[in-house]
Amino acid sequence: MSDKKWDLVALASIPVIMTLGNSMLIPILPQIERELKVSSFKVSMLITVYAVVAILLIPLAGYLSDRFGRKAVIIPSLVIAAVGGGVAGAAAWMMEGNIAYWTILAGRFLQGIGAAGAFPIVIPLVGDMFKDEDQVSKSLGIIETSNTFGKVLSPILGAALAVWLWYSPFLAVPVLCLFSLLLVIFLVKTPKRHEKPPTFSEFIASIRDVLKQKGRWLYALFAIGGICMFLLFGVLYYLSETLESEFALKGVVKGLVLAIPLAALCLASFFTGKWIGKNKSRMKWLGFTGLALVTVSLGIIGMFDNIYVVVGLFTLGSVGIGAALPCLDTLITEGVDKKQRGTITALFSSMRFIGVSLGPPVVSLLIGAHHFLLFGILAASGASGALLTLLAVKPDQGGQSSSEGDRKQRHQHEQKNETEPAYRAPLRRKKSPF
Repeated sequence: MSDKKWDLVALASIPVIMTLGNSMLIPILPQIERELKVSSFKVSMLITVYAVVAILLIPLAGYLSDRFGRKAVIIPSLVIAAVGGGVAGAAAWMMEGNIAYWTILAGRFLQGIGAAGAFPIVIPLVGDMFKDEDQVSKSLGIIETSNTFGKVLSPILGAALAVWLWYSPFLAVPVLCLFSLLLVIFLVKTPKRHEKPPTFSEFIASIRDVLKQKGRWLYALFAIGGICMFLLFGVLYYLSETLESEFALKGVVKGLVLAIPLAALCLASFFTGKWIGKNKSRMKWLGFTGLALVTVSLGIIGMFDNIYVVVGLFTLGSVGIGAALPCLDTLITEGVDKKQRGTITALFSSMRFIGVSLGPPVVSLLIGAHHFLLFGILAASGASGALLTLLAVKPDQGGQSSSEGDRKQRHQHEQKNETEPAYRAPLRRKKSPF
């Protein structure tokens, strides 16, 4: 892995910057509302439009990365995200009222387009870079840790920048994207492609074959990823609202409190990625244990309406989420062939974005209800994720190494027809019924 150290540094910058570009706004949304003189619903759309655009375009970005290459998608995506941040920052700086708001919203729309082709494509690219599964799992642990580190840093940095200028978090986006862009251009060396990319019809047929053969555990992993993000962002929203409304904590101080469970999640992701290696059975059971831990934590929180209990136990639950995420990343990445890896991991990333988008609004609807009901529903969601991990994730059936699968398929095909292109082997081996 040492020869890929700088490649990983460059790739790890992408999730940090994409997370900062969105989450830095969360602690300053009330301030944006006051400055632009718009409703709280309109301000919330600055977060929603970013997430919705990313959810819709992530699968397309995954296909394009499979078809044309990972860097060919990541580089223009970073440029688009930088332009979007620049548009939003310039509008906040030079415009006022509704004109400023709608221009900022357009900038956030562009940022969402850029986000769709940036971080979600990093996961399959890491899978492409390493042949050894142990290296893949450790590298994905680093990527997941950097993503979480961005979440830890964002409430603190966003609040600190807004003390200087309320719109400075918008202006920071193009600077950060430019930094990551230069790292990717000069440091990331993608593996050479030895196989001709499939046509669109062949690609669709192969994806259908993958989902038909491995759909049960893939769909389960998609759902588990969404549940993890739903729980994380739902409870963070609860903490943000409660700390400000009941304890008058704002700005950097509130950001520091929110960073406590996120820091625990970050450390858990890092050490899990280093420990799991290539043992897929270990990944399954560690993922199950992590989800069980967050379920129990949320269930106990529901019985004690005390902010110290909430922060303390959710920090413990965040360790469970942090342990589960690298396992999910590795099972997804190593469970499918390289030719479909970009699209399958993109579908996984879309589900995570859906969880991010659903957490705050669902909790906002329940936050006025009984404390036990709110956290009981969250605990039930965690329990469903744990049961899916236990019953539906079958590493021995779906988690075969993609590189090993590729070799077996090529060997079988070469025995039949040595002149047939290797990338058609999966389609020749078994015809799709679609």
